Amino acid sequence: MGWLDRGIEIKTPEQIALMRRAGLLVGQTLELLRDAVRPGVTTAQLDRLAEEHIRDHGGTPSFLGYGEPPFPATICASVNDAVVHGIPGDRVLVEGDVLSVDCGAIVEGYHGDAAVSVAVGQVAPEVEELMRVTEEALWAGIAAAHLGGRVGDISHAVEQHVRSQPHPSGGSWGIVEEFTGHGIGTAMHQPPNVPNVGRPGRGARLERGLALAVEPMITLGSRHPVLDDDEWTVLTEDGSWAAHYEHTFTLTPDGAWVLTALDGGRARLAELGVPFGGGDD
Repeated sequence: MGWLDRGIEIKTPEQIALMRRAGLLVGQTLELLRDAVRPGVTTAQLDRLAEEHIRDHGGTPSFLGYGEPPFPATICASVNDAVVHGIPGDRVLVEGDVLSVDCGAIVEGYHGDAAVSVAVGQVAPEVEELMRVTEEALWAGIAAAHLGGRVGDISHAVEQHVRSQPHPSGGSWGIVEEFTGHGIGTAMHQPPNVPNVGRPGRGARLERGLALAVEPMITLGSRHPVLDDDEWTVLTEDGSWAAHYEHTFTLTPDGAWVLTALDGGRARLAELGVPFGGGDD
């Protein structure tokens, strides 16, 4: 393992393979939770399911005990106007909610980190659009990455995709800027930051062995977040609903490899005309 300027961690192919194991565990956990989401389920029940699955498969939850005050759960469960970092509890999901689940796991010292937004039953059309635009922005960011490029290429692609999509009410999507994607490896959060707005050709260079978590957070209204009294949950300033998607990925000489996608990202990258660089997929 090597280091570039500003503390950017570069992994060997063998270390990236360990990250793939962590990423697969995260991806499998999120699929398990997606299937379990329904009206009447509490966010605490989903959290217990996630922790059991991660530990039963040889991993350790990345989020549990993280930060100050220590995060008290395995997943972040953010409902409706909660953008990110929602604490699971006795909140009962109801028909029409949107739940964003962020999950991280450690396998042999390496982290995987991903998030997905899930509709609880039937959601309003504008919420369906919010989820679509946010997920597509994530993949647009990954598709813009190539060896020798810059982090700003990813940021610009995320921003441009969101801004190109019509808003259901004729207004503007809110792109949260205060929270960003990040480098990842032997720690969950590492340099460089990966903003969801930016200019191409700027920022850290994309090198082989660099792993990044890309995570657009988009709202139906104001882009400005506020911190809840629990010191973790990030809410929208105006009560508008939010969506959050995230994947961990790396670049190989063959193309992009999405470490937290069960198929390595092969299908979505093919739709976008982007070469797939997975090793074991």
